[in-house]
Amino acid sequence: MDLFVTPALAQDAAQAPGGMLGSFLPLILIFVVFYFLLIRPQTKRAKEHKEMVSKLQTGDEIVTNGGLLGRITEVGENFITLEVASGVAIKVQRFQVAQLMPKGTLKGD
Repeated sequence: MDLFVTPALAQDAAQAPGGMLGSFLPLILIFVVFYFLLIRPQTKRAKEHKEMVSKLQTGDEIVTNGGLLGRITEVGENFITLEVASGVAIKVQRFQVAQLMPKGTLKGD
């Protein structure tokens, strides 16, 4: 029966090269790489966005996640009123603000 296949000899954990650390080292390295390349930058961006949203005030010019450009006319706890054209105002959730634009982006007021 053993003509084509050689029997595998099992090694116990004490005889494995590197022991327990050697077997978990690749998993630890993968987690470290994921932390520095994915998790850390994502939390940094989320923190910056939360800070930007908390500092919104009347008169700021913003772009929403949907691409609407407008000027803030009223700031509430959860919603802001955004004037997108003269006489046209919409309510938007605060966290839907994607970017704060420089003053003067909107022209013709």
